Amino acid sequence: MKIIAPSILSADFTKLGDELTSIEEAGADWIHIDVMDGQFVPDITYGPIIVKAAKRVTSVPLDVHLMIQNPDQMIPAFINAGADLISVHVESCIHLNRTIQLIKDSGIQAGVALNPATPVSSLEWILDAIDYVLIMSVNPGYAGQKFIPNTLNKIRDLKNDMEKKKLSALIQIDGGVNEDTIADIAAAGTDAFVAGSAIFGSKDYKQTIESFRKKIDA
Repeated sequence: MKIIAPSILSADFTKLGDELTSIEEAGADWIHIDVMDGQFVPDITYGPIIVKAAKRVTSVPLDVHLMIQNPDQMIPAFINAGADLISVHVESCIHLNRTIQLIKDSGIQAGVALNPATPVSSLEWILDAIDYVLIMSVNPGYAGQKFIPNTLNKIRDLKNDMEKKKLSALIQIDGGVNEDTIADIAAAGTDAFVAGSAIFGSKDYKQTIESFRKKIDA
């Protein structure tokens, strides 16, 4: 089944609990939580306290995307807060295998994220040890950016490589996912779709998610 993961980066934080309840009722499969530190990416967002708060109001798996330097220092805190999945950037990890093992030793799913200019080949020696790959289709740091078209070739290359090696990691996409792009993204081989402003900026979350499902299942 294809996975829809609304990103709370675009939610209304004056009523975050209500927003989480609304997207769960609308049919979200995961809740995507973008963590930024102002160093690895330009912006600063939030920390484990938001994950802990989200855990109290929703049963939807919490997908934590760490766009931070030295993620090993913060991973235990996010695990303790209730993260169900954690992805780290290959660009920010000195010892990537150790970082992935730190996540998996806690019993949750581990993913590796790639910036737009980072090649799929950087995953060659870790792909068999992870649960999903997060391909950034915009340069990370801000919500509402436009999808980078050559990401489609990157998805296809990764999908082909995994099929040849008989690997089962999911492919997740983050950035510029909306009504106009999601069908092509799905056709390229994507399994999980992160969407922020396209969902939270819509008038009807349920209708938007249902529309996405029709396009990715076509």
